Amino acid sequence: MTTPTSSRGRRRAPSRIERAAGRAAALQKPRVILALLLLLALTCVMLLDGYLRAEVGGDQRVRSGASSSKVPDKVLDGGPILTFRGGRATAVSVPSKTIALTFDDGPNPTYTPQVLKILKQYDVPATFFLVGSMVSRYPNIVKTMVQQGNEVGVHTFTHVDLSYQSDARINREMQQTQLALAGAAGITTTLFRAPYSSETDAIDNYSWPVYKKLGDEGYTSVFVDTDSDDWKKPGVSKIVKWATPSGTKGAAVLFHDAGGERSQTIKALPQYIKKMKAKGYTFTTVSGVIEKRNAAERQAAAASTGSDSQTSTTLTEAGVTGTAAGTGTGSQPGGTGLNGEGGSAPSSGTGTGTGTGATTVSRLQAAHRTATGMTLYEGKALIVAVAIAEWGLPVLSGLLFVVGVAVMGRFGMMLLVARRHYRQRNKRRFSWGPTVTRPVSVIVPAYNEKECIANTLESLARSTHPIEIIVVDDGSTDGTSEIARTAADKLGMTNVRVVRQENAGKPAALNNGVRNASYDIVVMMDGDTVFEPETVRHLVQPFADPEVGAVAGNAKVGNRNTIIGAWQHIEYVMGFNLDRRMYDLLRCMPTIPGAIGAFRRDAVLQVGGMSEDTLAEDTDITIAMHRAGWRVVYQEHAKAWTEAPGSFKQLWSQRYRWSYGTMQALWKHRKSLTDKGASGRFGRVGMPLVVLFQIVTPVFAPLIDVFTVYSMIFVDFGAALLAWLAVLGIQLACAAYAFRLDKEKYRYLAMMPLQQLAYRQMMYLVLIHSCITALTGGRLRWQKLKRTGEVGTPAGVSG
Repeated sequence: MTTPTSSRGRRRAPSRIERAAGRAAALQKPRVILALLLLLALTCVMLLDGYLRAEVGGDQRVRSGASSSKVPDKVLDGGPILTFRGGRATAVSVPSKTIALTFDDGPNPTYTPQVLKILKQYDVPATFFLVGSMVSRYPNIVKTMVQQGNEVGVHTFTHVDLSYQSDARINREMQQTQLALAGAAGITTTLFRAPYSSETDAIDNYSWPVYKKLGDEGYTSVFVDTDSDDWKKPGVSKIVKWATPSGTKGAAVLFHDAGGERSQTIKALPQYIKKMKAKGYTFTTVSGVIEKRNAAERQAAAASTGSDSQTSTTLTEAGVTGTAAGTGTGSQPGGTGLNGEGGSAPSSGTGTGTGTGATTVSRLQAAHRTATGMTLYEGKALIVAVAIAEWGLPVLSGLLFVVGVAVMGRFGMMLLVARRHYRQRNKRRFSWGPTVTRPVSVIVPAYNEKECIANTLESLARSTHPIEIIVVDDGSTDGTSEIARTAADKLGMTNVRVVRQENAGKPAALNNGVRNASYDIVVMMDGDTVFEPETVRHLVQPFADPEVGAVAGNAKVGNRNTIIGAWQHIEYVMGFNLDRRMYDLLRCMPTIPGAIGAFRRDAVLQVGGMSEDTLAEDTDITIAMHRAGWRVVYQEHAKAWTEAPGSFKQLWSQRYRWSYGTMQALWKHRKSLTDKGASGRFGRVGMPLVVLFQIVTPVFAPLIDVFTVYSMIFVDFGAALLAWLAVLGIQLACAAYAFRLDKEKYRYLAMMPLQQLAYRQMMYLVLIHSCITALTGGRLRWQKLKRTGEVGTPAGVSG
């Protein structure tokens, strides 16, 4: 805040209002940032959930029919376990009468626990190749899986065909899955199975470089000998038959515990285990297969050479005994593992048998490495983030449904009630009672309104109803009072009084005007507003009904020929005035606009005048009038033309004050919810409607836009666009009807699509900002908007 300079060039101390404005501005920046951070967090949660479900970054391409001319024949014709010991590709076969039972695509919350229960019942170990996104969503299943003695491997994070992916995407798929395993079970793994892979003879020239790259990083790639094809759901008997190897051949057998409906797999698995055990087969994990092969090699080597050193070397290369350790980060599983090669994994581990090391693991889980350091912490963080997304998205989806219903319900209610209100108030025989002809007092609070005050007085000079005008100068420093007196003299207005006071805010200025008023009806207007000649006469007619204590007029945007002015014009006609018709019939009008409103003077004094407790003194006194038993009505024919903010900064300031002040007023009058009589009626009818339509729905309405944009980008652009256009069509219909009732020109509705893309989002942010201010206990003072004086007498306002 700059320090003002006097006309003599000396700096003067800032006024009380300027100091308050400076303090308020200093408080608002952190709250704006917090509001933006909330929206950013919402976006991140949606993107994370979409990534887990392969909606964000998903790639459904699957390669088939490619040449394998660059793949070594020994690999194509070899066993299902592919290692790269010493940088050389080695295919390992499963020993005879041995089954390496493997499951793909899990974990699944329905079928994987059933599979684990069956394996535990028959004391059978298995190797599960897990999708990282599923691991992060169901970490407890993975933890149980590992604790039960099963082995796990990487099946990528989002189940994509890696032959289409860049090295960066491959690394990310592996790293993220390792982090998910670390967070879920505290381990990483050296095993890998590519999505959409089968037997080794299906390796092609595009996938071969991927297997070599991962082999160089310490991974063992696992294929199958026998595929149950359970995903085809051919029936239990065929699944068992297709999963059975011929003769006594050993096999790596593929089942699926996720990726679809797997009830046939659950039924077939016990039958298959019993059948294979009856044939003399044993079940083991992939590491168990390699350990068996290494044991055979050790025996052969010992028989041929009798060399203990050779045996020791073979043991170490097998990764089954001795010490294996590695540190660092990345997708490399590391350690001296199944391939006998060192790595740079964030873990350390050893095999079993006679060896020792940092961690002793079962021979059947030799591929596992204990996650430590940053890998473990990042994995835990991933699990927590996914849990938040998994919990948050259903809640947000539920809120989206509620908001959607509330928005559509509000549109429907406004149309029905507004039509009834219009037909009721425009009947030829409708009357408030005897015509009100007695003089009234018009109060004009003004603070630095030199650009507008003359136009305001000129419009009042044309009033067809007898009035006295009280201009309350709230400590202006721009000569507002002198300009008002000059304008009154020039117009020959003898009914104008200018009252000056120390700067105390708009409520104090209005109260001062009420005290100085000569008549029992007071009309309040802003210093930047102009009335039509018939405005006051229309505005005071409802006071013929002795139950009416206050009347809300029809505020119009005068400077509507700019984009921001046109947007506000649409909002005033559609939102404010349609709302007031609805609230009028329901007898729970929440706000009389500061630009145009009329009150019984005694009623104002009865409720204590304009309060300084809130920033929305107009909402505050309106609710107080309801609680005091007065009826508040809307007079559509009493029109006032006001100068709307001309910049986004000014608009933000004004709407922030409005929305925050409304929250303050609702909180101040919260006891009306439990009151009896007129106060209780407003509390149980008006308060819920205002909270639902003016706070809750707008606060959560950004969900509609966020979900729409998300759907357009990641799900179905056409369907999302069609839904958005349908909602826009409903809004246009409502707006067109509102324009018809107010006899406005339809050409401004052409700005409505653009309004939905920019203006509405700003209003959301303003309201979220206000909510944060309310929750953090911030306070604001009456703020002065910059005026241009471009809104002249109504005759000069273009329609």
